[in-house]
Amino acid sequence: MTKINTDYITLGQLLKIENIVGSGGEVKLIINSLDILVNGVKENRRGRKLYPNDLIEINGQKFTIEK
Repeated sequence: MTKINTDYITLGQLLKIENIVGSGGEVKLIINSLDILVNGVKENRRGRKLYPNDLIEINGQKFTIEK
C-alpha cells in the first residue's frame, strides 16, 4: 500500500515513491518499457492521476493507493 496525504498522486510520483525509478527524468525515459496496469487497464502516461483504492500493477508487483 502506498499512503498519500493529497487527493491523488501521479503515476510518475508513485514510481519515485516506490523506488522503481530514481528521478522524474528517469520516469520519462523508461515508463514505456514498464508493464503497467491501472485498475486492469494498460497505462503509460506518467501524469496519470492515481486515487485512493486504485490498484496499480507494475511488472507484476501490485500497489494500492490509500489515503
